[in-house]
Amino acid sequence: MIRYTLKCDHNHSFDSWFQSTDAFDKLKAGGMIACTVCGSTMVDKELMAPAIRPTRSATATDTPLSSPQSPAEAALATLRAHVEANSDYVGMNFAAEARAMHEGAQPERSIYGEARIDEARALLEEGIQVAPLPFMSARKTN
Repeated sequence: MIRYTLKCDHNHSFDSWFQSTDAFDKLKAGGMIACTVCGSTMVDKELMAPAIRPTRSATATDTPLSSPQSPAEAALATLRAHVEANSDYVGMNFAAEARAMHEGAQPERSIYGEARIDEARALLEEGIQVAPLPFMSARKTN
């Protein structure tokens, strides 16, 4: 995973995580990266410094991620809390779950999860409305 600081054509700055540099390039080329403030898809990477891990003795209050630093980050935290409280996390089964609900095989409900780019594109081509969320799932990867 790689985190980029991004900036839109309206000069809004925000951070986002990507699986790889290639994943960022494919999402950008497909118009699937949008500014978290204004929604513009004219987004580019900004120059950024590498992130350094805190020492093992550091506490959560020592890290800058312990609370939102800007109104945009606070809005994202609120959005994330709302999505997690009102939707079912379906993980990597997102595409199958969304398709089953669209076809009437399962009752409709709010879901969120993960899908590969080709899966998301196929859902959109089938008329199933999906959108990327501006945050990563809270699942543990290690």
